[in-house]
Amino acid sequence: MIDTPFLAGKTVAMMGLGRSGLATADALVRSGARVLAWDDNDAARAAAAARDLEIVDLGAVDFSTIDLLVWSPGIPHTHPSPHPIAIRARMADVPLVCDIDLLARARPAARVLAITGTNGKSTATTLLAHVLAVAGHPVSAGGNLGIPALAMADPGPRGRFVLELSSYQLELAPSLALTGAALLNISPDHLGRHGGMAGYVAAKRLLFDRLRPTGAAIIGIDDSHTAGIARDLEAHGRAPIRISASRRLEAGISAPDGILLEDGREILDLTGLERLPGRHNWQNVCAVYAMARAEGLTPETIASALATYPGLAHRQERVATIGKVAYVNDSKATNADAAEKALVCYDRIYWIAGGRAKEGGIQALAPHFPRIRHAFLIGEAADVFAATLGPQVPHSLCGTLDAAVAAAHAMAQADPAGGVVLLSPAAASWDQFANFEQRGDHFRDLARALAERGAAP
Repeated sequence: MIDTPFLAGKTVAMMGLGRSGLATADALVRSGARVLAWDDNDAARAAAAARDLEIVDLGAVDFSTIDLLVWSPGIPHTHPSPHPIAIRARMADVPLVCDIDLLARARPAARVLAITGTNGKSTATTLLAHVLAVAGHPVSAGGNLGIPALAMADPGPRGRFVLELSSYQLELAPSLALTGAALLNISPDHLGRHGGMAGYVAAKRLLFDRLRPTGAAIIGIDDSHTAGIARDLEAHGRAPIRISASRRLEAGISAPDGILLEDGREILDLTGLERLPGRHNWQNVCAVYAMARAEGLTPETIASALATYPGLAHRQERVATIGKVAYVNDSKATNADAAEKALVCYDRIYWIAGGRAKEGGIQALAPHFPRIRHAFLIGEAADVFAATLGPQVPHSLCGTLDAAVAAAHAMAQADPAGGVVLLSPAAASWDQFANFEQRGDHFRDLARALAERGAAP
């Protein structure tokens, strides 16, 4: 765990008492700060009070007595409208930061490597941590992924922090001083929170403002938004390392056909990496390879570590195989762009999709509809998705994940050629589940229960 002694004797307000908020509050109290905790949710406040945190309504507190406001990145503070507490804090010139900023202030000399992007950042983060660990470097991974910043283990002076960062966190971490930064891709997501696409792109662009002058800037150039940022960085004297999974780069890291290239030189065939299927994962590997090389690792060491990567839960996680049918948990695919990464990897797909729809729905997936043998639609988005699929894609309105898995299992097992039962929802989970992890865990349990009973539906 990471302490924050620089806040000893200070009064720190906490807005948001979820997992990262509670971990941050614990670190602050442990370090000698007075913590005034608040959450708009009654249950969250009760859970915090049970941990002996001081619950104070920040809507009524005198902000002239507050030194710092630690803000949960999930709570809007600008768009679509600023939270009243954020307005009060800013009027009193009280800084808003998140736990990532406190980590940076607590360990100013640490080597911190960060990855962001609309899709792929969790896989790239865990993959980079794995590669560094296999190479013998102490490493601690977390941030937006898994372990909250101040609950991370300290890897020591020889180690590295590897952080997955969201656009929300980047807005609230001005103290970050990164030794390596990778931006994978940008596609429409969280637009309401950033006031539109321009605001979202600007938030992602902040990653490179948080980079030390000597740090490695790594950026994908396979979409127009990141390609534009790459040009802007170069125009301002920051020569980025470009990566691409769609074109060959003579300068940079690329893998257009699944063959990893460093400055045009062949390094490794990625098509045999079972836990990293598809072009989107080739992009992840390019980013990790570039960051690992910037950290001094040899191509041979990186290649060896890539081969032993165990994969990441809820990202094309093969959870069962029954006869000729694979059951794949891709619950993390909460938008169409993420779901596309899975759809292109398989043929004869029995697709489970739906939940709470995001911007754009699934219209962008139309080119991949021929791969889908049947769609099983769940949640609030079921009717909207059905309208998009139309008569060209056979589909069923299943309502719940339990019903969808049962129906997909029966149909796939009856197919002599087999196929893939794929949970890649292209929608958020919040209509029926607390988060995508809970949705994916339930799918895994259902699939494995079917496997235990055998292939027969």
